[in-house]
Amino acid sequence: MGRKVTVATCALNQWALDFEGNLQRILKSIEVAKNKGARYRLGPELEICGYGCWDHYYESDTLLHSLQVLAALLESPVTQDIICDVGMPVMHRNVRYNCRVIFLNRRILLIRPKMALANEGNYRELRWFSPWSRSRQVDEYFLPRMIQDVTKQETVPFGDAVLATWDTCIGSEICEELWTPHSPHVAMGLDGVEIFTNASGSHHVLRKAHARVDLVSMATTKNGGIYLLANQKGCDGDRLYYDGCATIVMNGSVFAQGSQFSLDDVEVLTATLDLEDVRSYRAEISSRSLAASRVDPYPRVKVDFALSSRDDLLLPLSEPIEWKYHSPAEEISLGPACWLWDYLRRSQQAGFFLSLSGGVDSAATACLVFSMCCQVCEAVRNGNQQVLADVRNIVGQVTYTPQDPRDLCGRLLTTCYMASENSSQETCERARDLAQQIGSHHIGLSIDPAVRAVVGVFSLVTGKRPLFAVHGGSSRENLALQNVQARIRMVLAYLFAQLSLWSRGIRGGLLVLGSANVDESLLGYLTKYDCSSADINPIGGISKTDLRAFVQLCVERFQLPALCRILSAPATAELEPLADGRVSQTDEVAEKVKRFFSKYSVNRHKMTTLTPAYHAESYSPDDNRFDLRPFLYNTGWPWQFRCIERQVRPGVSLFLNTWRGGLSSCHWRIENLFFFFFFNF
Repeated sequence: MGRKVTVATCALNQWALDFEGNLQRILKSIEVAKNKGARYRLGPELEICGYGCWDHYYESDTLLHSLQVLAALLESPVTQDIICDVGMPVMHRNVRYNCRVIFLNRRILLIRPKMALANEGNYRELRWFSPWSRSRQVDEYFLPRMIQDVTKQETVPFGDAVLATWDTCIGSEICEELWTPHSPHVAMGLDGVEIFTNASGSHHVLRKAHARVDLVSMATTKNGGIYLLANQKGCDGDRLYYDGCATIVMNGSVFAQGSQFSLDDVEVLTATLDLEDVRSYRAEISSRSLAASRVDPYPRVKVDFALSSRDDLLLPLSEPIEWKYHSPAEEISLGPACWLWDYLRRSQQAGFFLSLSGGVDSAATACLVFSMCCQVCEAVRNGNQQVLADVRNIVGQVTYTPQDPRDLCGRLLTTCYMASENSSQETCERARDLAQQIGSHHIGLSIDPAVRAVVGVFSLVTGKRPLFAVHGGSSRENLALQNVQARIRMVLAYLFAQLSLWSRGIRGGLLVLGSANVDESLLGYLTKYDCSSADINPIGGISKTDLRAFVQLCVERFQLPALCRILSAPATAELEPLADGRVSQTDEVAEKVKRFFSKYSVNRHKMTTLTPAYHAESYSPDDNRFDLRPFLYNTGWPWQFRCIERQVRPGVSLFLNTWRGGLSSCHWRIENLFFFFFFNF
């Protein structure tokens, strides 16, 4: 009958500029798609070079190597008899575009450039690419000679067009275009396009999956049709984790759901769907038919190929499913853990080093490593040979097979409690108990000899000996003595990361993990170049509130009772002697607001040195890539604070309402963190 089509989409763990690895993963996905009976395969955005090349897009080598990979794909027998839709940068008339290259049987059918570029938050696409602004128009693209030699074509269509096969019509969107107010799929659907494809490079943000799935579902609920979404997955060399979620939707119903977090480098989804279901669905919507009768047509590229077969009467159809979402705490337990695994295996290091203080933040970081170990063991049990090869390479044992996450954690994670004369036995026991329960290799040491040596050098040179405040010292002395302890811990962390495995007769070095969260970074509740300075920080984009929910999840999921004591313990840095009877200060509303902004502006400079952190939310304070602000402020805020004082006089309620809308110069991320600060301090 020729109406049932099997289509494939995928999520690939591509790596920026890893052209060889990227090629192999693309070929594997095409092979899997063909074995499942698919005749159309969609891949992620910029999958040939990897999405996160950033300023490497300026380099002609990036374009050259992308073309070389395209030539290899065209020549491969794996790509025969299936329409392949791949992503790569393309230069057309000296303008660089983010493109889809769609080909069949060694011939390029269409190069479709991206029309709406993502340029907010972590995205800087306008820095490297130009959007194609000529709707429903195409140019002739003159192929480079290396591609002409393979395809025997001189030119191919380049622009905003759709594919017309013998049995259906296919139109492309690229990532951001789905999120725009006037998405191309609307006009394409009205012009008879029945299959929409979207190649994405969409990174993980807590709670973002709901919005992504809703957009795809609504695209086909209003207009009918089949919608394929492909996405990158994993860490491709930056702070971002791309979270898969490939999906196939028809007429508002989900028919295939890809994993959001997994260690599989290649994941292929297929669905067999009936085109008559699209046609009958559309025919019942009279308003759509009226709009379709007035739509401007798209250029059509005719393709001598069919996605269906003539004898498909008995071909079973896919059934709709319900999308299963993770809770935010589950997302935290999975996303950063997968990011850590990719970073570890691709950096060719032998594990992680973590300063374990007995507090919530370092405990959460330790739990993420343990969660990573659980996922590694599960992947190996499920037969993932790539994960098995990677873990054997990391631990340096070719016959090792991980089965127990605690055993693996003991090989990959070294934790260290760095005590001082100000540390309590309680925090020492909490750190030791958690290390025992997750199985990490744990070290206990005292930093006092190093602290005395450093302070002794200062005293020898100046003749002055600084004292803590409780011993009669000034606030400057008190702060300096605290900072010395914090910074010595950082120095020792890197020393042990480099040499602790050597001392045990094991090859390799360790990546130092940081454990400063969003709230501490915004308020400056950290010492510059202390243990917040590390190689990477898996919790640096997560708030304290979300972290505590994650740690509570770990108590039950991983059976770690030591976390209960950590959650119930008061937060303290233990950098100075405690004075008995000290009570916390209370403030009026206006004073709390001013205290927040004073602390934020005084400590903003610390964020210029923050450790690269997993990006998990739009409240990330990452100064280098995301949260772009000055680091030298007038910390008195004279104008703003006078406005606050004037507004607070009529009453707190009026003040809060006015403050939320009045200080428009303050970004909403800071406002959110202020309210967290206000209600928790």
